[in-house]
Amino acid sequence: MTAVGALGDELRRGMYAFIRRARRPVTRDEAAASVGISRKLAAFHLDKLVDVGLLRTRADAPGRVRTVGRAPKLYEPVPDQIQVSIPERRHELLAEILADAVLAEDGERTARETAFEAADRRGTALGNADRDRHRPGRLGTERTLTLAAETLEDLGFEPERAAPALLLLRNCPFHPLAAKAPDLVCGINHRFLGGYLEGLGAADAATAVLQPESGSCCVRLCATDPSGAGPQ
Repeated sequence: MTAVGALGDELRRGMYAFIRRARRPVTRDEAAASVGISRKLAAFHLDKLVDVGLLRTRADAPGRVRTVGRAPKLYEPVPDQIQVSIPERRHELLAEILADAVLAEDGERTARETAFEAADRRGTALGNADRDRHRPGRLGTERTLTLAAETLEDLGFEPERAAPALLLLRNCPFHPLAAKAPDLVCGINHRFLGGYLEGLGAADAATAVLQPESGSCCVRLCATDPSGAGPQ
């Protein structure tokens, strides 16, 4: 069975996504609970994911409280796993932004400038569409980040609410291109997400901050006012 074939099963795909988002090794019981199945059935599916190289097992993890008896088997994602659609990559979105930048080139601005402007426009259009769809009225930080998380989940960013006023993006949908040209791709990403907040009408409530972190997207969304003040 291939990795793609293994993830064709809904239960395996659900557990794999849960383990990726956990950001720590998880037990069979935790994985089973995440999709609502028995521990025995979860073990079968988890071991299939190990067999195809998507997960690996370990007997213990740093900081984990040890219990009496045999240590439970723990599961975690394999770093740099073979290329499958999880985590989701959205190279077509990046390609569209770059194509827009090429078409907008006028000889007066650099290619980088037109790319950033194209990313801003694309993000603003997406934010406008979300505002028209949800009609949220005046937005505060928490509501802004909730709406952003829903949209960015669909784009493959794997958003994680780290605090009421902080949204982390655990996956870079433009990887590995971002690793080859981080200044350009991360800059495009930053302008895209900033444009999204502007189009959503939430620039006073939340902002996109460029803060690179290994293993995550280079941008995070947080309160424009660090205190999180404003309507929620």
